[in-house]
Amino acid sequence: MAEDELIIEQIQIGPMENFTYIVGSRSTREVVIVDPAWDIDALMGRLDEQDYTLTGALLTHYHPDHCGGKMGHNPIQGVAELLEKKTVPIYAHKLEASGVERVTGVPAGDIRQVESGDKLDVGDVEIEFLHTPGHTPGSQCFRIKKTLVSGDTLFINGCGRVDLPGSNTEDMYHSLRKLAALPDDTLLLPGHNYGEVPNATMDTIRQSNVYLRIPDLASWQSLMG
Repeated sequence: MAEDELIIEQIQIGPMENFTYIVGSRSTREVVIVDPAWDIDALMGRLDEQDYTLTGALLTHYHPDHCGGKMGHNPIQGVAELLEKKTVPIYAHKLEASGVERVTGVPAGDIRQVESGDKLDVGDVEIEFLHTPGHTPGSQCFRIKKTLVSGDTLFINGCGRVDLPGSNTEDMYHSLRKLAALPDDTLLLPGHNYGEVPNATMDTIRQSNVYLRIPDLASWQSLMG
């Protein structure tokens, strides 16, 4: 795939500084949307403006700020509202699918369950699913050539919380080790705009992010308390 074939748009959306991503093929104009939430009309409007054809939605995990549902008593738009406008498959890791169904109300039949190493072709662009548990049991990242969409597994200067239901400190440690081994020039696109910059290369992040510099599991567990 030529570098200029890849469409990837980073869109900050919602009051929690979430990032939604549009990923796809420039030659075919086919795209998927990663973690659609908060303002589905605006996201669909962006697709229309660029003459993109939506072929699916990819979810990093089941928390409502990434896929819709309710946070406390506050409703958040997400994949349920997306499906009202466009019938496309929703891709979630097999360990996350039941959570997505429960939180969003989307029927199980609309959710495509994937595993780590599975690949999805969007036009001429290949997306690889990487299982990175820790924040939730079925958290996953998406690797597209030299780009990694990391959800709430890895941020520019931090990592996802491990004190929530379903989170696991040891799993997060191993997931971060997996991501730390990616090539230096891999561009990290996180799930929230929590850093001084919205994206950075893995070489830069390894130098600045303390969570990637913990030498062993015992030290990691001590840090995470």
